[in-house]
Amino acid sequence: MIVRSEEQKSRTGPLRPASEQLSPAPAFPLAESDVEETLAFLRERPIHTFGMAGLIRDNGLVSTQNRGEFYGYRNRRGRLEGVALIGHSTLLEARNERAVQALAKQSQDCDHIFMVLGEQVQIEQFWRTYSQTRNEPTISCRELLLEKRSALRSTEMLERLTPAVYEDLDTVIPIHAGLAADESGLDPLVLDPEGFRRRCARRIERERTWLWKHNGELVFKADIVSDTPDVIYIEGIWVSPRYRGKGYGLRCLLQFSAQLLQRTRTICLLVNERNMAARKFYERAGFSFVSAYDSIFINRSALSNAAPPPVA
Repeated sequence: MIVRSEEQKSRTGPLRPASEQLSPAPAFPLAESDVEETLAFLRERPIHTFGMAGLIRDNGLVSTQNRGEFYGYRNRRGRLEGVALIGHSTLLEARNERAVQALAKQSQDCDHIFMVLGEQVQIEQFWRTYSQTRNEPTISCRELLLEKRSALRSTEMLERLTPAVYEDLDTVIPIHAGLAADESGLDPLVLDPEGFRRRCARRIERERTWLWKHNGELVFKADIVSDTPDVIYIEGIWVSPRYRGKGYGLRCLLQFSAQLLQRTRTICLLVNERNMAARKFYERAGFSFVSAYDSIFINRSALSNAAPPPVA
């Protein structure tokens, strides 16, 4: 069983109620001149802000690569109390309910939100405000944020994992699309095939997709989504069906984790709460529970056609 430490509990407490009695000020768009302040704000809780911090480090605050716009919220004293990326994947970090409400109201004006992701308590507050003016079909998933801070060595070491190259693109695309469809019930190769291919290619160009092959056959894949000195967030972990149940996946993940922990303090990932097999796999690899997360998928066309529930 995955158990939370007292330190982890202290990092995931409820939102503080806002002390101000006046109506909250509106959220405002962040500019490149706000980068240092924004990153400093996000570094206060790096395990929960890996997504936004990684995008800012990769692309800056203002970039089409972010697939959305960054907004901030300040209190009456001018202190930054909330930051959100509002767009295709909407992420937020807030210090109190007033900041969450302001960022949720700003999100009501965005017509291309596909997913909202964040800590359970923040997403519940966000959705209460956001849904007041938006009545949209959704799929909701409860996920668990897991972290790993120290390397566990496999008893039988493999050759090092290596970054994918462009020639691997056609092999990687259907694997990554299948994983995304399993989680959201929506196939990115149907919704946006060209854009999905470009994004997969960009990950390969940035050496964010890592592979392990045996006799030329792909056995293991993992993707680095966010890469900062404090936290590296990984997803898209896949083991070839031919090699499952033989220990290859665990050995690859142990070795990959050891490689990454040479240059970051923490590795983290999200796993569906109902996927007990995956949870046990990550526990064996040394990952421990940090916090419960909610992801809400919004699709105005596909979901209206009776989309299936998320796969556990």
